[in-house]
Amino acid sequence: MRRGVPEGRRLLLGIDLGSSGVKAVLLDAELGIVAAQSHEVALFSDHQGWAEADHHEWWSAVCALVPRLLEIAGASSADVTAVAVTGMVPAILAVDIDGEPLRRAILQNDARATVEIDEVRTTLGDFDLLARTGSVLTQQSVAPTALWLARHEPEVWGKVASLQGSYDWMARALGAVPHVEYNWAIESGLYDFDGVPLDAVQSATPVTWPKMLDVARPGEVVGELSVSASAATGLRAGTTIVVGGADHVLSAYGAGLVNQGDCLIKLGGSGDILAVSDKKFLDSRLYLDCYPIPGKWLPNGCMATSGSMLRWEQGLFDGVSLAELDADAAASEPGTLVTLPYFLGEKTPLHDPDLRGAMIGLHLGTTRGDLHRSFLEAIAYGFRSHFDVFAEDGLVLNRPRVTNGGSKSRLWREILADVLNRDLVSIVDHPGASYGAAVIAGVGAGVITDWSYVVGALAEGEIISPTSANVSIYDERYQQFRQLNEATTSLSHSLARSSQ
Repeated sequence: MRRGVPEGRRLLLGIDLGSSGVKAVLLDAELGIVAAQSHEVALFSDHQGWAEADHHEWWSAVCALVPRLLEIAGASSADVTAVAVTGMVPAILAVDIDGEPLRRAILQNDARATVEIDEVRTTLGDFDLLARTGSVLTQQSVAPTALWLARHEPEVWGKVASLQGSYDWMARALGAVPHVEYNWAIESGLYDFDGVPLDAVQSATPVTWPKMLDVARPGEVVGELSVSASAATGLRAGTTIVVGGADHVLSAYGAGLVNQGDCLIKLGGSGDILAVSDKKFLDSRLYLDCYPIPGKWLPNGCMATSGSMLRWEQGLFDGVSLAELDADAAASEPGTLVTLPYFLGEKTPLHDPDLRGAMIGLHLGTTRGDLHRSFLEAIAYGFRSHFDVFAEDGLVLNRPRVTNGGSKSRLWREILADVLNRDLVSIVDHPGASYGAAVIAGVGAGVITDWSYVVGALAEGEIISPTSANVSIYDERYQQFRQLNEATTSLSHSLARSSQ
């Protein structure tokens, strides 16, 4: 980190609200990132398939992070020109008339509303949600979750004045006018591509809907920091608030994706794959987001589990480090086991919250390394299935870039390169979506004038190339992975529904 920012610098603050932590960066458009900090928050899963976060923890984290960032950067609140917030999509905050959340946030990988998904899908019938929003009805759609809330928490639903995403709510808490960001709007399934609320979707749920907020685009100025938020955070009252965006979108943008076919693999708690397209890319197996760069789109996939499955594995082995597990797995042969990574159901490309994990090939000689390697391979097979979708739809992908915590594992990157049969390059110390948010804050405030600012801004690591012998093995195992999923789907559904 660079200290001693020159007096009068126009610094840009980017905040990222994650499921396990809040990250924030201060960016100087000329010097780069001058401070970066993170603050842990809890992930709540009170019942099977639930995923929630406490907005109080998000707010407390922001209030703690800002003074630390300013101290590290040797800056004052007067040096911060603009702030933008990013977060998970579409997390749901049910807020009252004053903008105060009435319960914990329900996160995008929450899978509680399985019954409601089927009901809404049946009621919608032939309504073409894909053509209107870029995505089909899935566990990420907000309407089924809203129906679940109305049924199971009527005392909450009766007080709901509006629904917002995590980062839009945080911007509102800082002083922005109430709004929903464009990609939250279309991924929620509640708004069409023109930002118009879909009456048909609301009508498909037997509930009274709250006010639908106006849609705002990334880079749009939506207000100024309030006096009360200034007192709580240490930022200057009147600081410009700019619309940020979805974390996966801004993470891709921050990684330097600007051209058709540029793609990013994120090895985080869930597994994301994102690719830039010059045209609207519609496929029911994927999601579609509008890219911050005008005229470009971001078809993408998100697997329900990735690093979260590895954290579960660590718990089974008494908290052993991932580095030790990797060392064990490096000594194991490729493809010894075949595992299905559906520990939270699956999102793209299967959209099936009732799938469950499975493993085949176990015997009395199976080692801890075999198990761990199979987890890494399973997630790589999931990414390969997305590459198949892109290829079928004619989008040629460039060399993938890899980010997030899992990218620090060389073994995992090697397995990915072998399974995908592609060269991979990691982004060194990618600060994540908070960096993309800071850049967009600069665009909105006029400090940054070119969307290509991000190209080459972050350092790239070594290129990992596939090993031909392993490619052959993984080609066969990938087909077996698909066969195993087909063979166990019915049983997964039966087990999942019997435990609900």
